[in-house]
Amino acid sequence: MKYSRPRGTRDFLPEEMAARRSVEQRMRRVFVRFGYAEVATPTFEHLELITAKSGEEIVAHLYHFKDKGGRDLALRPELTAPVMRLYVNELQSSPKPLRLYYFGNCFRYERPQAGRYREFWQAGVELIGSSSPEAQAEVIALAKAVLDELGLRNYELHVGSVGVLRKFLEERGIAEGEQCRIMGIIDKGDEEQLEEELLKLGLSEEDRSAIAGVLELKGERSAVVSRAEELLAGREAALNELRELEGILDALESFGVREYTLNLGIARGLDYYTGMVFEIYASKLGAEKQICGGGSYSLAETFGGKPVATSGFAFGFDRIMLALEKDGVELGGEEGAKIMVIPFGEEYLDRAIEISALLRRSVACELEVMRRKVKKALSYASSKGIDYVVLVGEETERGRVLLKDMRSGEQREVDIEELERELAG
Repeated sequence: MKYSRPRGTRDFLPEEMAARRSVEQRMRRVFVRFGYAEVATPTFEHLELITAKSGEEIVAHLYHFKDKGGRDLALRPELTAPVMRLYVNELQSSPKPLRLYYFGNCFRYERPQAGRYREFWQAGVELIGSSSPEAQAEVIALAKAVLDELGLRNYELHVGSVGVLRKFLEERGIAEGEQCRIMGIIDKGDEEQLEEELLKLGLSEEDRSAIAGVLELKGERSAVVSRAEELLAGREAALNELRELEGILDALESFGVREYTLNLGIARGLDYYTGMVFEIYASKLGAEKQICGGGSYSLAETFGGKPVATSGFAFGFDRIMLALEKDGVELGGEEGAKIMVIPFGEEYLDRAIEISALLRRSVACELEVMRRKVKKALSYASSKGIDYVVLVGEETERGRVLLKDMRSGEQREVDIEELERELAG
């Protein structure tokens, strides 16, 4: 019986894995250059950890189960909550700020479609311990630096603030729970439902109009800020949030990031976002174009820790790979074996094994293990793109082997003692 893979999952062939590992390594290098250190968390967590952050409604989208001890567990649907649990459990007393990064696979029971899978990968960071404008700006600058390092060209960075609207609603006596519900509706883009909810909450036509106007503001910084100030006139708490956002944008521009869209319509429907938010879109991906999302939030107290200012983001790694492909970026990857050792018959096999072991101290090397005739083994080497073949035969009695350049066809004798140095150089 032939078995198929579960729906919403993928197999990755060697060439695909080489490209993915190459992209991952480049991302890691940028994270490390910014001073971030890697952490890892379990693939499954207690179900209550996930619902504490995302609400009970997320259960329908989880792979959850009871273990043999009757505990409710779930495969992690994202990595922010596990990393913040790790922080609360292990790192609360560490000097601040903490700069952490992570890579990992996540799971959601959703309808598979282009760029969306039931098993997917995330890469992201958390900067824990500072609410300063420069700390928040650093996180955005880091996300952009990663994409620039990868060579992605067609993307847009949008920066906004959920704090502006939250403070507006707070000034009108709207409780935090209702604020979160409204942010979720805005995140879905349902204008009709938003109008209904604001009416139910008793907001005046003037307030509803101001909210709608703010949510439509998107574009160049000075024009957006100027219009926002008009719409928010007299609402000091919301205006203060706008000024805080401007401080972050000033710091962001000091980081050299000047190409962005100020977008006050970004909601990031998750409850824990408190101020600055940002999203990055790859235009060639169509409807599922968001490749990165993040912002500033407060989450540690949800998991039993002390409140601590945090900023972070997560890349959809699979969408990054797709965006790079659509953009025509050469993904490359680690080179496979480009040297092959072939014995002239079984009587030279032991010597060929020894020579391959010698070469593998410094270079990638394949050993002929199919016991093919030399002609067929050379044909295989050619099909694999092998650069050099080491032919092991009677020359070994003089401490030498034949080295064949598969590109030029040139063949010459080389001392075994010099072979490693020559091929490694």
